[in-house]
Amino acid sequence: MKIENGSLVLAEVPDPVPGPGEVVVDVAATAVNRADIGQRLGFYPPPPGEPEYPGLECAGTVVAAGAGVPDDRLGERVCALLGGGGYAERVAVPVGQLLPVPAGLSLPEAASLPEAACTVWSNVVDIAGLRAGETLLVHGGASGIGTFAVQLGKALGATVVATARSAKHDRVRELGADLVVDYTTDDFAAAVRDHTGGRGADVVLDIVGADHLARNLASLAPHGRIMTIGFHGGTRTELDFMALFRARGSITATGLRLRSRPDKARIVRGVAGQVWPLIEAGAIRPVIDRVLPLADAAEAHRVMEAGEHVGKIVLTRWK
Repeated sequence: MKIENGSLVLAEVPDPVPGPGEVVVDVAATAVNRADIGQRLGFYPPPPGEPEYPGLECAGTVVAAGAGVPDDRLGERVCALLGGGGYAERVAVPVGQLLPVPAGLSLPEAASLPEAACTVWSNVVDIAGLRAGETLLVHGGASGIGTFAVQLGKALGATVVATARSAKHDRVRELGADLVVDYTTDDFAAAVRDHTGGRGADVVLDIVGADHLARNLASLAPHGRIMTIGFHGGTRTELDFMALFRARGSITATGLRLRSRPDKARIVRGVAGQVWPLIEAGAIRPVIDRVLPLADAAEAHRVMEAGEHVGKIVLTRWK
């Protein structure tokens, strides 16, 4: 699927050829991410060398192997973290970015996992080092990232506070959130402090950016860590260094798509070792709002932009 003048257009394109250390996956399903919308609108292009088509994750079957990849991988059912290209029938993927399909899951369910799992694990666990007994504040708790983060936080033994519109609170609580705050009407910083006896959040997973910075700082526990992964609320604001100083806190801004392939492979290994067992044990489950055919990708983008979904929107090749 190509992008033409800000629109998604189905088109015939050449089949990918696997390079050294790559396989070609016959795509059964992909999932929609905010980055896809940014790419469609022209301000989040794929990294050099990655496919020009949208789609940061997929699930399917390995149908070709490049140099250095054993033939016994042919026919393997996999899901994958992608730099792009998931909105297609086939995509070339470095073997280091492949994950097995978790036991008991369908390919569409598996397609909803890699981007959220790798984003959340790399920020909340790998960098921020969330530990049992700490408090995790998740912004956008009903989003694809948010629904995964809520579940992972609970599985790791943390107290989880999430923000979401009031209509979605029940769904987020069902995933394990200890407290859900309507960010459109309530002061989430005050709510976090009340819920934690004045201590605050040890880790904040933030998809908003500028608009939430002051309140994120007001939410921080001593030695708290703010992990900023999105900028829906803008990229520029004032920073009160004294607030950060008082908390002895830190702010880290990270992205996943622009990381090197070796770093992505490292993250995928961490997810395979620490997160996939939780999925197979049922502690974390895919949260899929709806499944649409790839031809309806424009409708999927509309739903995401309108905020009508809870969890992931999956696209399949089937009508």
